[in-house]
Amino acid sequence: MLIKRFNEAEPYEAPNHQACTSLRLAGFSEVGPENYWVGCSHFLPGGGAGPDASPLEKVYVVLSGQLTVKAEGKIEVAGPMDTVFIPGGEEREIRNEGNDVVTMIVVMPYPPGAAPGGKS
Repeated sequence: MLIKRFNEAEPYEAPNHQACTSLRLAGFSEVGPENYWVGCSHFLPGGGAGPDASPLEKVYVVLSGQLTVKAEGKIEVAGPMDTVFIPGGEEREIRNEGNDVVTMIVVMPYPPGAAPGGKS
């Protein structure tokens, strides 16, 4: 068992994200998950990510706020405890169109060639 305390989470830069602070909660370390990593992202009002696509699937769990998600020609709003699955290769854009901070958990597999225990 491993417990990583929130105050030990390290920030990371997420590509093509705006007005966002991201923290790595699990993964990319000597001990921890071997097949995926977990992050926590905070989006300020007006902040977001994309539009872009990744070859890797991802899951978002919205903890607070309202997240607008655009994918496959659809626009949906996800709120607290809603889960959003984005398949690999699907273009998506996410935006905080409200006035509250959006906090969400991100779960993704490791990118090709990124081995646990190494930082990327």
